[in-house]
Amino acid sequence: MRVGTAFKRLLGIPGVSVAAVRFERDVVVVGLRLRRRRLVCARCGCVGRAGYDRRLRRWRHLDLARRRCFLEYALRRFVCPGCRRVVSEAVPWARPGARFTRAFEQLVAWLAQRSAFSVISRLLRVTWRSVARIVGRVVAEARPRLDGLERIGIDEISYRRGRRFLTVVVDHGSGRVVWVGEGHSQQTLDAFFDALGPERTARLRAVSVDMWAAYLKALRARAPQAAICIDPFHVVQQANKAVETVRKQEWRRLQATGRPARWLQRTRWAVLKRPERLSERQADTLALLERENQRLYQAYLLKEQLRAIYAVTPTAAAALLDSWLLTASHSELPAFHRLARMLHRHRSGVLNAIEHGLSNSRLEALNAHIRLINHRSYGFHSPKPLIALIHLCRGHITIPLPT
Repeated sequence: MRVGTAFKRLLGIPGVSVAAVRFERDVVVVGLRLRRRRLVCARCGCVGRAGYDRRLRRWRHLDLARRRCFLEYALRRFVCPGCRRVVSEAVPWARPGARFTRAFEQLVAWLAQRSAFSVISRLLRVTWRSVARIVGRVVAEARPRLDGLERIGIDEISYRRGRRFLTVVVDHGSGRVVWVGEGHSQQTLDAFFDALGPERTARLRAVSVDMWAAYLKALRARAPQAAICIDPFHVVQQANKAVETVRKQEWRRLQATGRPARWLQRTRWAVLKRPERLSERQADTLALLERENQRLYQAYLLKEQLRAIYAVTPTAAAALLDSWLLTASHSELPAFHRLARMLHRHRSGVLNAIEHGLSNSRLEALNAHIRLINHRSYGFHSPKPLIALIHLCRGHITIPLPT
């Protein structure tokens, strides 16, 4: 068997023939020839007529016997009738503008779903910036799907100090990330609806979101037909903050009067945890609180009553929520006065979450994974590598191994 035939079978690239093989130190260079004669634009796919010139290019391929392997080809350039400028022809073994073969980039993307950039850089002997560019090209070619969205969740996550945020949109039906944008403003969410388009936006039925005003304003303006569902986790979180505020106020009041209040320090987790999760000691602390401090115990009961609204049917939830709002607004606890005013403004969103059964619990779990992914993209001055990596790892993108 000839050397050219052997390398042609090893490479497995259709439509090419091996012109020459040479060794340069620890590098194997395989010269290729394309069998087709027509010129195809790598950008728009238009067919050109006459060549402009040729430029010798190399593409990094999978390693061969512990040696780096490069594919070499005299790339033809021509005037594209669609782009109306001089462009390079498309080659079957590499993506447009890439200096790596498709097989090599598939291997890098598969490893990026499972390991850090520094590990890939050392294993495959490439720079971590090249790894980031490869991930970006693979994700751009996969094109995250925005079709079939009916129930989505929107949340923000801080990815860097200085209040740097990303807006993450998740499909509740499949659990995949469908869109990620930099920032957490109304303009950021408007960019998502611009990418979604008016036809697909009109198909949205329900959106789970927290009480961030910028998101709510964008949703009311761009998707008025979708039911806005206020995340139950954030509602209960605000109630817990109100309870903690009352506990601190009671601690200061007792300290000012000179009464011993050291036992009040042990009530934090007793008033924040669910009753079914209390330990025996915490249950005793709660019983002591009922006898000794009615204000804090009332705050605890209001918090539990608000949480219990999510356990009833949607028809009964409206009456219970109205009753809770009336009770909280007439209590002697200013922290719950503010909470009642907040929930009164978002009353329809709270009830929509109960009716549609939506919450951002999936997104809160996703945020933990995104923070882990963020550690893999340290060292970049732009969030684009992180956004591409989020799509690659949580966008349900399947990367076939070249082997």
